[in-house]
Amino acid sequence: MSNSINRKDIDLNVNIAGVTLKNPITTASGTFSPHESSEFYDLSELGAMITKGVASVPWDGNPVPRIAETYGGMINAVGLQNPGVDYYIEHEIPYARQFDTKIIANVAGHSIPEYCDVVERLSEADVDMLEVNISCPNVKEGGIGFGTNPEMAAEVTRAVKRVSKKPIIVKLTPNVTDITEIARAVEAEGADAVSLINTLLGMRIDVHRKRPVIANMMGGFSGPAIKPVAVRMVYQVRRAINIPIIGLGGIMTGEDVVEFLMAGADAVSIGTAAFANPTAPVDIKNELINYMERYGFKNLQEIREAFQG
Repeated sequence: MSNSINRKDIDLNVNIAGVTLKNPITTASGTFSPHESSEFYDLSELGAMITKGVASVPWDGNPVPRIAETYGGMINAVGLQNPGVDYYIEHEIPYARQFDTKIIANVAGHSIPEYCDVVERLSEADVDMLEVNISCPNVKEGGIGFGTNPEMAAEVTRAVKRVSKKPIIVKLTPNVTDITEIARAVEAEGADAVSLINTLLGMRIDVHRKRPVIANMMGGFSGPAIKPVAVRMVYQVRRAINIPIIGLGGIMTGEDVVEFLMAGADAVSIGTAAFANPTAPVDIKNELINYMERYGFKNLQEIREAFQG
């Protein structure tokens, strides 16, 4: 395609598990606060806001320092610090609901009963979907992430689907040998969609102080440097499952979004980019529209079908 079209003819709508988003741009859970981001742009511009992870009780998070810059991104070990689901329901949801966009609550837990407790309570709350972060450490299995083992990933998905009244998106970790195996496992247990990728595991050492840069030693590596890994994994997962995919990992521009769509994503999440530029989600959406105008794409499906890989 090369014929430009008028902006008003472009349809950005996307359906994720029966929920219609007015555009494919969402926020990545660990990086987004409705209160803070709304100071920089109108959150109604988003297709959906995926809010920071919430657990059944408040989590303190990891010791500081928790964040370090690195080539092409950052490493963080915040440890999913959050005020707990009760606070989230009482304070965060009412604030977020004043904006014309969908709310996707991210769920964290150290055990299956913890996941289920949060999912059950949020099922009665005013949110549109739930994103279950299975990268959390399973305390009963020595801290191994639920999402690194197909059986554990399937078990979590089966358990939360049993108690949820909302569509369930399962957020997949890239720190596995074969991510398609995990994707197939959660789809088989009823996941309504998946999101990928969560952060890669990374580390930095301060050679002058001769110790790790962050207190937790290792942390989640995010930013533009991980995008090729994320695009590759979305491409592989798209060919392994039939449910919708939210793609994320290093998206900085509208053309990055196009890459993810061509790889097979239905929507995308913007995370680290917003640390450098708080208005990044809106800027990236406008760049996506400019790309579609330039090449004559009327909707997102046409972009996916144009890929010849």
